[in-house]
Amino acid sequence: MSLQWRPTRRRRVRVAAVALVTVAAVLVVPNAADAAVLPVPEPGTVVSANPVDETPHARDGEARAFAEVGDTVFVGGSFTQIRQTATAAWITQRYLFSYNRTTGTINTAFVPVLDGAVNALIAGPGGTLIVGGAFRNVNGVARRNLVALDPATGMIIDSWVGRSDGGMIRDMVLHQNHLYLAGAFNWINGTAHSGLARLNATTGAIDPTFNVNATVGRHGTGSYAWAIDVTPDGKTMVVGGNFMYVDELPRNQMALIDLTGTPSVLDWSTEKFVPPCAAPATFVHYVQDVRFGGDGSWFVVGTNGGSGWPAAYCDALVRFETADRGANQLGTWINWTGNDTITSVEVADNIIYLGGHFRWLNNPNAHDAAGAGAIDRLGIAAVTPATGMPVNWNPGRRGGNALPSGASNWGSQVPVIWRGSNGLYFGHNSDGMANEYHGRLGMFPVAGGRTITPRNPPTAGSGFLYLGAVAGELEKVPFDGTSLGTPTTVSQPNYTGAGATWRVSDRIYWSRTVVGTPTGSRLDISMFNGGAIGAPWESSGYNDWYNPANMTGAFFLDGRLYYTRTGANGLYYRYFEVDGNYLGATEFTLPTTGVTWSAVRGMAWVDGKIVYGHTDGSLRSVAFDPLATPAVSGAASTVVATAGVGPSWSTSRMFFSVQ
Repeated sequence: MSLQWRPTRRRRVRVAAVALVTVAAVLVVPNAADAAVLPVPEPGTVVSANPVDETPHARDGEARAFAEVGDTVFVGGSFTQIRQTATAAWITQRYLFSYNRTTGTINTAFVPVLDGAVNALIAGPGGTLIVGGAFRNVNGVARRNLVALDPATGMIIDSWVGRSDGGMIRDMVLHQNHLYLAGAFNWINGTAHSGLARLNATTGAIDPTFNVNATVGRHGTGSYAWAIDVTPDGKTMVVGGNFMYVDELPRNQMALIDLTGTPSVLDWSTEKFVPPCAAPATFVHYVQDVRFGGDGSWFVVGTNGGSGWPAAYCDALVRFETADRGANQLGTWINWTGNDTITSVEVADNIIYLGGHFRWLNNPNAHDAAGAGAIDRLGIAAVTPATGMPVNWNPGRRGGNALPSGASNWGSQVPVIWRGSNGLYFGHNSDGMANEYHGRLGMFPVAGGRTITPRNPPTAGSGFLYLGAVAGELEKVPFDGTSLGTPTTVSQPNYTGAGATWRVSDRIYWSRTVVGTPTGSRLDISMFNGGAIGAPWESSGYNDWYNPANMTGAFFLDGRLYYTRTGANGLYYRYFEVDGNYLGATEFTLPTTGVTWSAVRGMAWVDGKIVYGHTDGSLRSVAFDPLATPAVSGAASTVVATAGVGPSWSTSRMFFSVQ
């Protein structure tokens, strides 16, 4: 298997992945160890989906790494030629070039000569540019796989002493003055290091206190570290690659390293990267990229591998919690692509970005095709850290009619996604993005992006329960959390053909009978603030596989849609992303006791409790804690209204609102 590349973060840039396959996106039930973690949606800012027009173009190979020094952007990769515009002549400039970040003008004074690909770039201390890759010579001087350059001239900084042996540098991360290296090497600066090392970023000198080694490659191949990242506080490293041991401890493809004091391997491991995916001779390892999020309390992993899931995390985006300890760790959530590769990930402004040659996300129900729940995302996507569900950002790796002659509309890899000072840079091995020509590289600007604000149901403990006893009408019943007031009837002509209904922010979501839809019912939205229910519209065409008429009650909370359904005695949930209104493809069951869920008719979440109707016409309330086991204990339920007194609470058409 040939090694391929990618870039570096936190002042880092990256490179790509290895073989091709098709993507799958699914969301997996957390195990008991993960049940204590329930990520809550937080505000995030997504970049514009329209790339800037002024970035230059490259051809052949791919862009694998970016870095910024002042107002200059540096691009590394395996490309061989560059040009300013779609009609300009090609200029031979192999593996590394720079351009002005504001104007996009190629810097003709920066013309270093390398004889091999650049996989990682770091804006180093003192205005240096640190370059890692698979080269032997720079500017005619022996500099194997590592070199520091003057970012203005491209000349070698002779005083910087970092060197690698054969193989390559695959990834680099800078934290303070620590330069972390990952790759296929056995020696750094003449000192034995297998796959991992740490240098003084200012001088390039080896740090002798870091002696952590990734060894024994899978399937009889040579070992190497493929991707690394370091928490913002510098205390923890995550590493992925083709290894089975780290410091002689079994760690298959993934490990966490404690960087405090003398670096050592943490007590964290997962068996989900032990089994082979498809064609292990091709997909020797399937961890392709890793990235810490936010404050470093969690990290995500992007993989390839083809078939083999869900037993193994093949072709998936997975979130883990950094503080978890012990063996057999499972993902907090998993988004399967449906048999397509993820080659790069980035976390910025509380959004997870991913690139590759996938076609869908939220796609656990099919192989190499769009299954029930699949959401179209062609090669680049953004998801929320809380649930892994896609947000409404979909530029797509396609060039449309904008591609010039000889350009490639689609390629197997997005080796790097990197958040720079004013946008999200991407490198790929094709030329189309967002129906525009962007030869091998481009940038989505922060300007023109938007903030995604989470929505939730009302948090007040008192208000009104709305009950749909008759089509086109609602009973508005005062509710103080324990008892009911006198109902009034409100005409709601837009509320017809209704089923399970739930309030989120300034609107209601509701099951609506719609003739001619694939299932006969549809998940619709209407604006509602206590007055007239607005005209309904379809939540998303990506939800047309689901039949919401089967829900007998539902409520939404913190990115999850909880519900009961016809003919089943359980409390279920699916992830639901309100930015785009996408319904998760996987159903989860909550642990509960003492409630006959098959008899539930209508539900609402009110101040930490589930208020629910019953087939006998009564109304009840029970405490709800999604982190607890059980999440609901029927022994603690109370009767709010007895059957036969006042309205009958035996319909799924019920929701809570403050107004």
